[in-house]
Amino acid sequence: MRKFNIRKVLDGLTAGSSSASQQQQQQQHPPGNREPEIQETLQSEHFQLCKTVRHGFPYQPSALAFDPVQKILAVGTQTGALRLFGRPGVECYCQHDSGAAVIQLQFLINEGALVSALADDTLHLWNLRQKRPAILHSLKFCRERVTFCHLPFQSKWLYVGTERGNIHIVNVESFTLSGYVIMWNKAIELSSKSHPGPVVHISDNPMDEGKLLIGFESGTVVLWDLKSKKADYRYTYDEAIHSVAWHHEGKQFICSHSDGTLTIWNVRSPAKPVQTITPHGKQLKDGKKPEPCKPILKVEFKTTRSGEPFIILSGGLSYDTVGRRPCLTVMHGKSTAVLEMDYSIVDFLTLCETPYPNDFQEPYAVVVLLEKDLVLIDLAQNGYPIFENPYPLSIHESPVTCCEYFADCPVDLIPALYSVGARQKRQGYSKKEWPINGGNWGLGAQSYSEIIITGHADGSIKFWDASAITLQVLYKLKTSKVFEKSRNKDEKPNTDIVDEDPYAIQIISWCPESRMLCIAGVSAHVIIYRFSKQEVITEVIPMLEVRLLYEISDVETPEGEQAPPLPTPVGSANPQPIPPQSHPSTSSSSSDGLRDNVPCLKVKSSPLKQSPGYQTELVIQLVWVGGEPPQQITSLAVNSSYGLVVFGNCNGIAMVDYLQKAVLLNLGTIELYGSNDPYRREPRSPRKSRQPSGAGLCDISEGAVVPEDRCKSPTSAKMSRKLSLPTDLKPDLDIKDNSFSRSRSSSVTSIDKESREAISALHFCETFTRKTDSAPSPCLWVGTTLGTVLVIALNLPPGGEQRLLQPVIVSPSGTILRLKGAILRMAFLDSTGCLVPPAHEPWKEHNVPEEKDEKEKVKKRRPVSVSPSSSQEISENQYAVICSEKQAKVISLPTQNCAYKQNITETSFVLRGDIVSLSNSICLACFCANGHIMTFSLPSLRPLLDVYYLPLTNMRIARTFCFTNNGQALYLVSPTEIQRLTYSQETCENLQEMLGELFTPVETPEAPNRGFFKGLFGGGAQSLDREELFGESSSGKASRSLAQHIPGPGGIEGVKGAASGVVGELARARLALDERGQKLSDLEERTAAMLSSADSFSKHAHEMMLKYKDKKWYQF
Repeated sequence: MRKFNIRKVLDGLTAGSSSASQQQQQQQHPPGNREPEIQETLQSEHFQLCKTVRHGFPYQPSALAFDPVQKILAVGTQTGALRLFGRPGVECYCQHDSGAAVIQLQFLINEGALVSALADDTLHLWNLRQKRPAILHSLKFCRERVTFCHLPFQSKWLYVGTERGNIHIVNVESFTLSGYVIMWNKAIELSSKSHPGPVVHISDNPMDEGKLLIGFESGTVVLWDLKSKKADYRYTYDEAIHSVAWHHEGKQFICSHSDGTLTIWNVRSPAKPVQTITPHGKQLKDGKKPEPCKPILKVEFKTTRSGEPFIILSGGLSYDTVGRRPCLTVMHGKSTAVLEMDYSIVDFLTLCETPYPNDFQEPYAVVVLLEKDLVLIDLAQNGYPIFENPYPLSIHESPVTCCEYFADCPVDLIPALYSVGARQKRQGYSKKEWPINGGNWGLGAQSYSEIIITGHADGSIKFWDASAITLQVLYKLKTSKVFEKSRNKDEKPNTDIVDEDPYAIQIISWCPESRMLCIAGVSAHVIIYRFSKQEVITEVIPMLEVRLLYEISDVETPEGEQAPPLPTPVGSANPQPIPPQSHPSTSSSSSDGLRDNVPCLKVKSSPLKQSPGYQTELVIQLVWVGGEPPQQITSLAVNSSYGLVVFGNCNGIAMVDYLQKAVLLNLGTIELYGSNDPYRREPRSPRKSRQPSGAGLCDISEGAVVPEDRCKSPTSAKMSRKLSLPTDLKPDLDIKDNSFSRSRSSSVTSIDKESREAISALHFCETFTRKTDSAPSPCLWVGTTLGTVLVIALNLPPGGEQRLLQPVIVSPSGTILRLKGAILRMAFLDSTGCLVPPAHEPWKEHNVPEEKDEKEKVKKRRPVSVSPSSSQEISENQYAVICSEKQAKVISLPTQNCAYKQNITETSFVLRGDIVSLSNSICLACFCANGHIMTFSLPSLRPLLDVYYLPLTNMRIARTFCFTNNGQALYLVSPTEIQRLTYSQETCENLQEMLGELFTPVETPEAPNRGFFKGLFGGGAQSLDREELFGESSSGKASRSLAQHIPGPGGIEGVKGAASGVVGELARARLALDERGQKLSDLEERTAAMLSSADSFSKHAHEMMLKYKDKKWYQF
């Protein structure tokens, strides 16, 4: 350990002459022989952390509201989140600080405001007239539980019903209580001996605002006269009430009950309902009551000018429909349509042409909020088709198991993916435009394209266009298509190492330039895909089977294709080409009856039709060895220029030439070291115990029981080991049998046989493989969970036809480097400090026969290396950047001196580290298990940002967190939602412009015409001076102890999550100034508009006066 302390003293100094041993090498830094200075442009003021947007379906939704004038939809959740949706691309996420469930939402229609009622008996008023909505006022009820709220259209008085059956009235402008209270004992009949239960419904008569309809849970409904403060009528029914709805003429209302019935009442006949309907009840012949059904949870009663009214309800199915899916029932005249839903219904709303409750409603759509989906039904078309949902709400269609994020992709990539994805669209949607179309888009300040790739539990992969803080699905690939499915449920493939989700994606390796895609799945399988715009039929799916074995013994290994001991070049003797027409034979058991040489999944033997898009190039599977299942893959890399794919697990590493379909390298981890192995390892016999399945992968499934040790502090030794083992590209982080204490020193005597050294990072590059090299050459850098970096040299044949005929020669170089903690990420810089990207081929269509002269060109061509290093002079050096769970090092090449070192964390460990570009420079970005996000300059590893962002509360965050270029990052914040954030100060500043606006000035539609006779003889809508009734002058003050008013933070749009410090303060001040300027200019415009409207009104009034001056009243 002593060497590290000495290194700390010498940290600022740069590398010197090479020396015999690594220890001496790290201690000697003669000041005379310094590294060339590299000018670093990134400073801490370039960094600031803030959340940008949240995409996906609101997790655990609980409430729904719609503004029919602004055309904005609001969804509340059980965790106190609020999601607002306008036109596609206009979305917003807000959060109630308390985290209490949202029980109801009410828009102040066309006012740019929303009231939320929470399960902790608080009401909040949100201001939506700013890009990041904020709370203006809150009201906390201290002695009563809130159960239902109602805000009449164009009223400022909110009715609040409680569990005790009382109704309080809140002034929405000041958010204070009125002294006017409707007590339950006054509302119900005095003779009634029992309490009527909580208030489940409040609404005013559409034709008379002075009459309030109150529904109590027990089945009592009361029509209350607000002026005379007494009940006009009481309606009783012996079944509990779930909801109530008015007919727009105010003469009838409908109730839904717990026995699956609907009752329709005439306002003036309280004795019994006019009609009782059981929509799903079986009608019995002898006039008996139909059998009771499940409760009707909600009913809506909507009228049309030209035909019968619509009665729309959820629930009410008969009890004998076991296994029937949840339904929405639409009754229109004599027809009844039952629409089955995929998930249970949380709430629904009918969208109508008018916001006025006393006009014909003219319903045109129903928005249905399901537990895991949002569905919009077109009421105007026959068969009630659904609208195609334009929001990115299908992230969780199958649980997300891994994520990758790419910013600054080639420009032709998104159009290419979109064109192949457009063919996957389903048919049969409504022909109409999506009706929720309020708000305006922000200004897209970013010009670069961004792509998010999500891997899922069912083996599917989705590509998303994530440019300019929006999200849209481009293309979906089903990786399970290449495997045979078991025909019936009972017939389980006995080679399965995972009980469910055998195709779940664990790692994605993608080269955006060449469009090569490689995935590793939970059943120890790897699939390589090429992108093509042509459809092809693959007669035989090319496949390879690989035995990866962990064995330390002098006994001859049973492995047939085991590589010779090091350091002899490997793979030169006999790369095994695959027989062209047959799949490799698999023997199901070895001599002692143990399962052997069998892969976990069976590849299809029939021809496979492959649509345009990603097409299977090669399937590689690890096989069972002596009764032991293959271990899950922990790291993966593909290189299109070399035509190679490499992967590793806790047994070892395998490299495959996917052009020649041959295994080049197949080594146990220990054999990689050759004679340089620093650890004394115990020989071991193959483990008999089954590996725990990939349960950790899908711990996303809701309601999963969390094992106790998951809830422990992530820095506890056991958990950190579990987490740290395969974090490279975040595969299954829950491997229980890999737990051992994190303490690791250079003198490890014996490693517990259960905690093997796994391959945790792989990186193809063109660099110096040995200290003696004078020029860079293609190689593979391998990082392990014990902090070792080993280098493997690659000798590639010339391009063209020779590449397919001559073998690739692979030989370990003997170079070994050491860090503390498992290796997570590696990258290379040239002598000027610029990133050297791995070599890649440009994409070309490979399913089109090439012209002859094209072929000639290809023959002469070496694999294109788009790395600046290949054109460098020999004298120029490079830097390797290596990031482990604990520290980062910058190693000077070819000398292999440690130029810079940074201990990232002592007490925690890094979950994700990425080398990313930002502001024309590069940095190392890290996310730690203790919740810190940090960035370091390169190559000197100066700390630039360190912000506590969020604690590691579950495996999902650890598995999906990733950084990308231009200061972008993301993770899965819930099983259904992606949270994006930025660590770039420039993006934080531009965010305000990029966000969409929810509120747009819209004229409120005109009120319905009352007509001459209705105005003359009464009838028509009766208005009510609520101010006079509920104001302080007439009703007095409310009791102070009843509710407490809390002013909200809502004025200035907060820069939430902004890093504290001068930069954050400056940004806030600038925003405040902008907003003030904006408000002043708005005020100026409004004043001008008011003046002009007053002017036109006076002209109009004068004209009217002249027109009707000499007419008698009956001539009007």
